[in-house]
Amino acid sequence: MAGRSAPTARRTRLGVELRKLRERAGMTTTQAAALLGTSSGQLSNIEVARFGVSADRVRVMARTYSCTEPALVESLVAMIGERKRGWWEEYRDILPSKLLDLAEIEHHGTRLHAAHSMHIPGLLQTVEHAREIYRQAVPEMSPPEIEHRVSFRVKRQTTLYRDHPAPYRAVIHEAALRMKFGGRDVTRTQLQHLLKVSDHDHVSIRVIPFDAGSYPGSGQSVYFVSGPVPALDTAQLDQSHGPVFVDSEAQLAQYRLLLDRLESVSLSHAGSQDLIHNIARHL
Repeated sequence: MAGRSAPTARRTRLGVELRKLRERAGMTTTQAAALLGTSSGQLSNIEVARFGVSADRVRVMARTYSCTEPALVESLVAMIGERKRGWWEEYRDILPSKLLDLAEIEHHGTRLHAAHSMHIPGLLQTVEHAREIYRQAVPEMSPPEIEHRVSFRVKRQTTLYRDHPAPYRAVIHEAALRMKFGGRDVTRTQLQHLLKVSDHDHVSIRVIPFDAGSYPGSGQSVYFVSGPVPALDTAQLDQSHGPVFVDSEAQLAQYRLLLDRLESVSLSHAGSQDLIHNIARHL
């Protein structure tokens, strides 16, 4: 088995899920390794993505761990993927690895669901809006770093416009629409962009108006990327030090419920478009 100096996000998640299957089976690495005909060290390296693993080996491990979910097993096999890496690899030595992981997870997602209270979601930001956000970063970013971040964000947005794009849903609080990042002209252009993007059949933008009052999860941002099966979903949370990924079953269930509740207090898609249009008109 070959070692990997910089495992991809999917390879890392594959190792995590194989460890979860082993633990659910009540096996230690020593016990599992004995049944699999390998060493506990090799098994540990697979689980932390230092070593690659073949499709046949994944299926054998799943059977050994008594996994009775064929869809999950084949989804794990698919995560081995092809050896060619994605466009985000050109940023490998330029941007934090967690940002590259986000682009990879997003690229392979089957459904995308974002909720923001103070910012426009990244996949919906215009270039000037994104640039202004990075200008306000603490610690301060250099001009070249800002441009790298902006270009990376723009390339991430291609996931909305590729052939057969994943359905994208965003819940945005009215406060985010009224934040004048970059001034009135930049804000107006940003709002017009939201209206244009929301005309795509696979995109739904819902706004929580000020009139809704209190609402669940106020103040936090959540980006939920669905996998081919629910066990492979990922929730991404924004923190000052970078994105944090959540994949435990209990937490995923919590964020699914939160996003559903946020949509329940938001305006309809058409009502949200009307509100965005009115805000842009009165800037």
